[in-house]
Amino acid sequence: MAKSNTHSDVNRREFIQQAAVGGAAIAVWPETQTIRANDKVSSDSDELLLAPVSLRINGRDCELKLDPRVTLLDALRDRLGLMGTKKGCDHGQCGACTVLVNGRRIYACLSLAVMQSGAEVTTIEGLANGDTLHPLQTAFIEHDAFQCGFCTSGQICSAVGLLNEGHAQSEAEVRELMSGNLCRCGAYLNIVGAIRDVQSQKND
Repeated sequence: MAKSNTHSDVNRREFIQQAAVGGAAIAVWPETQTIRANDKVSSDSDELLLAPVSLRINGRDCELKLDPRVTLLDALRDRLGLMGTKKGCDHGQCGACTVLVNGRRIYACLSLAVMQSGAEVTTIEGLANGDTLHPLQTAFIEHDAFQCGFCTSGQICSAVGLLNEGHAQSEAEVRELMSGNLCRCGAYLNIVGAIRDVQSQKND
C-alpha cells in the first residue's frame, strides 16, 4: 500500500518554500514604524565615532548608527535581523550575499553600509508581495532549483537583477551573467531553467 505523504516529504516541501523566501525565520517588521538600530558603544567618545546611515530596506525606512567599517551584509544580518541574506565567503567570490540596491545587484559583503546611505535595498525577504511570491521565487520552487538552499537567496536576488538589466537573451548569456553566484550543490541547470521560464513569461 502506497503512502500518501511521508514525514520527510512534508519537511522537504516546507524547506523548499522557506528557502525560496529567505530562510526558516523571516523578520516581520511593523508597517509604519521607522526602524532604528545602533552599534553598542562603551563611552561617549565611542558614540562620536558612529556614522548615521539611512536606508530604505524592503519598503521600510531604517535609521542606523554604525561603525563606518560595518558592511552592508553585517548591517542587514546582525543589526536588522534579516538573515535571508547569507554570509558565505565574505570576499565577494560566492554571491550568497547578493542583494538589490536601487534595483541593481551587488555583493553586500563588499559594500560598506555607509556607502549605501540613502539607497533603497531589497533583500530576499522583500521580494514577495504579502503571501504572493515573486515569479522567480515560484519558478525556483517549481524547477527545484536548489538542493541545500544556502545560495538560494543570493541566486534569486541576482536573477531579479539580471532580469532588470535586460541583457541576457539566451541560455548561454544567462549562464555567463549568473556566473558570479556559485551553487556548491551544482543545481545550475535548474537555476537557468527557472530564470528562462520567467523570461519567457515576461516576453509573452
